Amino acid sequence: MKVKEVLRVKGNTLFTVTPETSLSDCVVTMADHDVGSLVVMDKGRLAGIVTFREVIAILAKRQKEHRTGPTPPVSEIVVHEVMNAHPTVASLDMEVDALRKLMLENHQRYLPVMDNNTLCGVISFHDVAKAVLEEQSFENKMLKGYIRDWPVEEGSN
Repeated sequence: MKVKEVLRVKGNTLFTVTPETSLSDCVVTMADHDVGSLVVMDKGRLAGIVTFREVIAILAKRQKEHRTGPTPPVSEIVVHEVMNAHPTVASLDMEVDALRKLMLENHQRYLPVMDNNTLCGVISFHDVAKAVLEEQSFENKMLKGYIRDWPVEEGSN
């Protein structure tokens, strides 16, 4: 199974922000749409990705800083301050097994999918798990159907 097949099943809804978007707007968008990542685009090009990991990290950092003195309000944080500016990317023709390995090796749950310089979508570890489960379920049904229809050889009774 290839990444493009997973994206086809998942759909092509994509949420993007700019480097100047406030992190608070990102959090609202992520919560409203139940997504764990937003792709950061700058002048039509991939600039990075913001995931719940970056949100948690900056909130924890600000909390620690707050203990030692005043800090600027969280509402003043903008995406370019916290985004992963060099996310690992997947390609449409990548096999899902290679994708899973890439995600694990780079400790990233969300990968932008690119076709040359064109953003095609974002694939999450959840998307991969769901696609693999559906593929295995289909294969199991096919195998069970094949076994049930197995011809009985004459004289084997």
